[in-house]
Amino acid sequence: MAGELSTRGAIVIVGFMGAGKTTAARALARARGSSALDADSLIEERLGTTITQAFARDGEPAFRAVEETVVGDLLDRASAGEIISLSGGAIGSERVRAALRRHLVVWLDVGLAVAWRRSAGDKRPLARNRAAFEALYNERVPLYESVADAIVPGGARHAVPGAYDALEELRRAPAGTRLLWAISPSAEYPVWVGRGVLGAGVWPIVRGPSRRFLIADEQVAPLLAERLGEVDGQLLIQGGEANKTIASAEQIWRGLALSGAARTDHLVALGGGVVGDLAGFAAATYQRGVPVVQIPTTLVAQVDSAYGGKTGVDLPEAKNYVGAFHQPAGVLVDPAALDTLPAAELSAGYAEVLKTALIAGGALWEQVAADAPLDERMIVDCIRCKLAVVAADEHDGGLRQVLNLGHTVGHAIEAATHYTRYRHGEAVALGLLVALRLSGQAELREQVSELLAAHGLPTQASELEAAAVLAATKLDKKRGPQGVALVLVEAPGRVRYGAAIADADLERAVREVLV
Repeated sequence: MAGELSTRGAIVIVGFMGAGKTTAARALARARGSSALDADSLIEERLGTTITQAFARDGEPAFRAVEETVVGDLLDRASAGEIISLSGGAIGSERVRAALRRHLVVWLDVGLAVAWRRSAGDKRPLARNRAAFEALYNERVPLYESVADAIVPGGARHAVPGAYDALEELRRAPAGTRLLWAISPSAEYPVWVGRGVLGAGVWPIVRGPSRRFLIADEQVAPLLAERLGEVDGQLLIQGGEANKTIASAEQIWRGLALSGAARTDHLVALGGGVVGDLAGFAAATYQRGVPVVQIPTTLVAQVDSAYGGKTGVDLPEAKNYVGAFHQPAGVLVDPAALDTLPAAELSAGYAEVLKTALIAGGALWEQVAADAPLDERMIVDCIRCKLAVVAADEHDGGLRQVLNLGHTVGHAIEAATHYTRYRHGEAVALGLLVALRLSGQAELREQVSELLAAHGLPTQASELEAAAVLAATKLDKKRGPQGVALVLVEAPGRVRYGAAIADADLERAVREVLV
């Protein structure tokens, strides 16, 4: 991760071939009424020829030496207000990586398939062989990640100008804070992640024209609310899934009305997933919609529920049956807030980390499978996985359903026990084991079971009737004409949604986690 930001630093855009660095830099410069410096153009000026011709004439080592000199000199003299797009390979130089530490670095994170589609056939010397291209991509991605202060999806080159204010907020954030830019068809918003970011003054909505109304967990508010500074109103609610009800939503609506909250104001959700869902639902419906800023304080909320805009309340019959999609105006994630969590609550959140790792595969799964300690990078990787899925499918029309891994049966367990016996993460842990059994992944199931047990999560449920769980499962809100379909795992990083499961198979898998 990049070092402490300087107010003198330029905005430097990095990324792999085809990410759109030059396009993004020029768009940002136009929006700011300035011009952008393009490292590739400066390198070609120094070489007196095109990069393609230089590769053919001099070879790659000679080109890299010139690239390092030109880019290093450019970064050494660059100052605040300048906008620079770097050549894709410059990040391989230690000198360049060191020079980037005093600048604000934006990584346009483009996927491999998109990068290849944009780059192949355009005469780039390193985009002629797919296997070599993929190897180079895998080699460079960790370098981009290591220097990035902000990560913007490469498929959203247009987003960089819109993210400018959020980028500038990084300058006041604690060292090491990262910005993740979330995109979806209906909205784009910033996610700041860093220890101490809560209380640093970072905020997505201009204070003054829009007043802040805090919706907080009554146990969390005494610990963290003062870090927000002055608010214009405060409503405390009880946490816990049993309180995620229409009655609690009405309590918020009426409290806002009595406080004089208007459509120009915004809500602030301070707490775990229950508070986030309730405040988000209230924001979606109060006066037909006001903005909400999410400040998740539990692990399950920090890695999953605070993003993507799903809001709502439970009914006695089924979970999350009443709600709305309402994307947040921004999310502040302070891992230091987790220091206040009871051990059982932290353990419950681990189930969502494990679920996300099974979906993402790759480096995140490797960390989780090795039972590596939870750290800020793991939280960031979980968020990035969630944001990428939501960007592709905001309203659960297809791909987003993979995020339901373990949740169909998990939600059923919660409903069957009236939301009082198991924390959400504990129920999801059991649901994951059911899903892995139905996936035919015995070895992976055993590995996951051991990880769950090591983190204090249940691998079997007591005093629970299979019939009640199966009945609640059939009320899952994602059921279709063919009945309930589950998310199954072929391997970490390869999951599929919409798998039809015979009732008898589901019953056997559910009974396996009952004692």
